[in-house]
Amino acid sequence: MCLIVFDWRPGSDTPLRLAANRDEVHDRPTQALAPWPDTPSLVGGRDLRAGGTWLAASQSGRFAAVTNVRDAHTAAPTSPPSRGALPYQALTHEAPLDWLEALASSEARAYAWFNLLYCDGVTLMHVHHGPTGTMLTRVAPGVHGLSNATLNTPWPKVIRAREGFEGTLTQTPWQTPALELMQDTQTAPTPNLPDTGVGMEMERFLAPIFIRGQRYGTRATTLVEWRSSHIELQESRFGPNGIVQGNRRHSLTLADVTQA
Repeated sequence: MCLIVFDWRPGSDTPLRLAANRDEVHDRPTQALAPWPDTPSLVGGRDLRAGGTWLAASQSGRFAAVTNVRDAHTAAPTSPPSRGALPYQALTHEAPLDWLEALASSEARAYAWFNLLYCDGVTLMHVHHGPTGTMLTRVAPGVHGLSNATLNTPWPKVIRAREGFEGTLTQTPWQTPALELMQDTQTAPTPNLPDTGVGMEMERFLAPIFIRGQRYGTRATTLVEWRSSHIELQESRFGPNGIVQGNRRHSLTLADVTQA
């Protein structure tokens, strides 16, 4: 997952509203948004190569999502475990806040750079593991953006998505304009792009909110709305060059999981 924008309002009827794009190579095998056969209390997409997920929620009232941190200037660990295991562990660990503390204090070192969001409806936590260190923070209420740096780093795509997302939240239903926003292919002037060590041609390719490419690009857009009694998830899937491949919608409660 390479871009997430969200509105965090703890104590409200809708504490979390979120839109996320997962960017990945198109030939990586993936399961669409659905309950997991081996963990039916969990709903999300699934990476069928490593077995993890980029974004999922559980009947126990938890949500988690991960992005990578892009910094080609710094060497990554050799043969690290898949970062897709991190949301799964956050959703299934018997003491998730303790696990997050352990992850931030030492266990993150085994992984390549990442951002992890974890929400239980009352608290929203962010783990950033990058070249300058690892930090666990409690996210303040408000609208935030997260891509491949740390929270609210002012990359052009983050600024554009965060400002656009604030506008979608004034509309009913917010999901329709949010989905349109997350398919925005507008790029940014070269002087405004970050330098993450991949070269300016690649920075330009990765600059839009929605990345359209033959080999690599935005594979899925997921919208999440956390309400007092349930969590609504909807996913749009895309193939090479941004061709729509399908849509899924699920309503998840503490008691059951139903497909709409």
